[in-house]
Amino acid sequence: MHDFIFQNSTKIIFGKEKEKLVGQEAVVYGKKLLLHYGSGRIKQNGLYDTVVKSLQDQGIEIIELAGVQPNPRVSLVREGVALCKEHDINFILAIGGGSVIDSAKAIAAGTKYDGDVWDFFTGKAAVTECLPIGVVLTIPAAGSESSSGTVITNEDGWYKKSSGHNTMRPQFAILNPELSYTLPAYQTACGITDMMAHILERYFTNEKNVDLTDRLCEAALRAIIHNAHTVLDEPTNYDARAEIMWSGTIAHNDLLGTGRIGDWGSHDIEHEISGIYDIAHGAGLAIIFPAWMKYVYKHDVNRFVQFANRVWNIEIDMNNLEKTALAGIKKTEQFFTSIGMPITLKEAEIGEEHLEEMAKKATENGPLGNFIKLYEADVYQIYQLAK
Repeated sequence: MHDFIFQNSTKIIFGKEKEKLVGQEAVVYGKKLLLHYGSGRIKQNGLYDTVVKSLQDQGIEIIELAGVQPNPRVSLVREGVALCKEHDINFILAIGGGSVIDSAKAIAAGTKYDGDVWDFFTGKAAVTECLPIGVVLTIPAAGSESSSGTVITNEDGWYKKSSGHNTMRPQFAILNPELSYTLPAYQTACGITDMMAHILERYFTNEKNVDLTDRLCEAALRAIIHNAHTVLDEPTNYDARAEIMWSGTIAHNDLLGTGRIGDWGSHDIEHEISGIYDIAHGAGLAIIFPAWMKYVYKHDVNRFVQFANRVWNIEIDMNNLEKTALAGIKKTEQFFTSIGMPITLKEAEIGEEHLEEMAKKATENGPLGNFIKLYEADVYQIYQLAK
């Protein structure tokens, strides 16, 4: 087991109608707030009115910035930074899923910085402090509601890059599973895939003697798999929605990675796809993760055998471990297909014209991943496997 420090200070407020508590949670941090969200859906379903009333009841002045898109753009982040500085904002409240939360985190960091916020994503500067952030979660997926990282897309070159610091963790996150009832099935499925990928990135490690977190990862994966079809078939099933929502948080709050060195190569490879083609991150991960598995499984066949057996209940063939490992990969693909995810670039209507470019961009700062190091040629081969 690898040495680690685990610290997650995000207060989780979980349950029905808990969004009504947002005002009393936010007022602790000041009276001037940036309300950050995406589309008008939160106005249509009444969530916006509930949140605004709760904030106003506490005498909080609200400045709004809407318009966050999937794969959030640095241009809107820059607009948010300018607003926060102009209005001397004390606190940022994100209402939405990972894209809104990531955008809020980048704004929070940029507000405390004299240079351009994109510097944090190119390595020119490091985040040291942020405005405090709160979250009302509507899309279980990214786990950004209690993670320390953010991912932003720059329209200039369509680079999708990550940055992080412990001060980016939200101060509180309100999780009401009922707020996810109206999500389209495809968006729900993308979220399920995203949270599974967060667990898999941590699961495939070279660290030995990590049985506790192995089994925590496996249990979380099995819980997601068990509830996935229920939430798709019965969108208002509170119990299944609750399991999925909490799983998404647990998948990315760093607990499952304690004592391990995760891989994260698949995420970096996928970022090039969604950066250029603007597809949902979860859909891109459903394409890339099985391809990555096929490319690297021989590095540690036993770990893939364990995955197949403990997660997918595949009987171990002691005479042919490779067969068992490949069966686990196949089962993963079949599950993604069963919830409506693409598992090839072709299914996502993505051609070959940018594969070499994406492989080059993905590795321009060095090789990817920790399970095995992936260089430009390796990444290109994974894209080929994903065709």
